[in-house]
Amino acid sequence: MSSTATPAPAPHGLSLRRYGASRGSHAHDHFQILVGLEGQLDLEVEGRGRRIAAGDGWVVEPGDRHDFEARDGARCLVLDTREMPWARAAGRSPLAPQALSLARYLALCLSQPDAPALALQHGPALLLEAWGPLPASASRRRPIDWAALSLWAQARWQRPLSVADLAAVVCLSPSQFAQRCRDELGVAAMQWLRQQRLAHARQLRGHGLGVAEVARRTGYRSPSALTAAMRRAG
Repeated sequence: MSSTATPAPAPHGLSLRRYGASRGSHAHDHFQILVGLEGQLDLEVEGRGRRIAAGDGWVVEPGDRHDFEARDGARCLVLDTREMPWARAAGRSPLAPQALSLARYLALCLSQPDAPALALQHGPALLLEAWGPLPASASRRRPIDWAALSLWAQARWQRPLSVADLAAVVCLSPSQFAQRCRDELGVAAMQWLRQQRLAHARQLRGHGLGVAEVARRTGYRSPSALTAAMRRAG
């Protein structure tokens, strides 16, 4: 997400951002975590509305199209990260007192000319803790190795993959797998699969392969379809 003035990315991924009445909209290929400090930020993530006031927070997932505006102005602590543990926090709000106190402290650190390096280094991990643990019912279930499942899918981009295909790999019914995907990653199963395919395509492009070859390897119907998918993701 961007605001009226987006700072350069920091090594720790944390920044302070002010939002105004000018409406913005985009998507990106990493997690973006917002915690409200002042005012109220109105979000619409994949068609669902969300308001971020002081102490509120939300996790915008990779690939999610989101609109944002703050009619009376708002200030937020923002974390841009690719760390997958944040998928566990998707779809859940943080523990408000802890999140607000921590966000205010990190905001104070960021505003200082000589920001405390240790605080900012560990800030993202502490922020994740402020989202609290997963519900006990989720923690008792047999874990899904999402990284291994992604690699399994990468080897099969040449044919259409369904939720049933993914579910069979982890020995679940399609409905069980779809629910686990929503609970643990905060996205629909097919959306997760699209994200994995696009991430693999970006990786191959980063290794210097041409668009046509990447499209062939990752199962896009044409180079232009791959280019359009990358453009939509931002």
